[in-house]
Amino acid sequence: MSQLLVPYYEHPTVRPSEWAAIVAAAPRLYGVILNPASGPGEAPDQAFAEVATQLRAADVRLLGYTDTDYGRRPHAAVVEDLTRYHDWYGTDGAFLDQVASDRAEFRHYRRIATAAWATGCDTLVLNHGTTPHPSYARIADVLITFEGPWTRYRHLTPHPWHGTTGTHLGHLVYGVPRDADFEAEARARGASVHCAVPGMGDHPWGTLPHTLEPVS
Repeated sequence: MSQLLVPYYEHPTVRPSEWAAIVAAAPRLYGVILNPASGPGEAPDQAFAEVATQLRAADVRLLGYTDTDYGRRPHAAVVEDLTRYHDWYGTDGAFLDQVASDRAEFRHYRRIATAAWATGCDTLVLNHGTTPHPSYARIADVLITFEGPWTRYRHLTPHPWHGTTGTHLGHLVYGVPRDADFEAEARARGASVHCAVPGMGDHPWGTLPHTLEPVS
């Protein structure tokens, strides 16, 4: 069964009904990515803290968004983000963005994973946006092997995965039409974790999947 991973990068005070819809969908979710300020920010955000409390009460995984800049961001800065998320929002997982995919950078990410586990991360999602070297499956619960537009995703062909079988593959797709059976499309391409939103442009993750849109 495939599950939704929701990267919704809007503030709860600006989009309260959308966040309420996410909380209401709790049983269908793999997890929700918290991203107050392209990271945890410099201080706790009370609105995000309240949403985090609601999601934890609904038994939803909370993943803190942290940019790794394809291995160029310093280890200490990444760990500081992870610690802030755990301390301020009670996250139990991490969503590492812009993750390198080559074998050469694996040691760097293994150090990050070790630090993440030490801060209380039970779930580690790595967003490569493409298929990484199989070694990354040794540290991740989910590998995001595609992030991009529906127009490109439609032509993505399934390929065999030779990594650890216990690791989920995930696809994040934007510009998806309402009539698309995306869950079936993702499953056919080997993804058990997914998100498909209608948004396009510079900020597609400011829209929700059609199946989570609040009733107006």
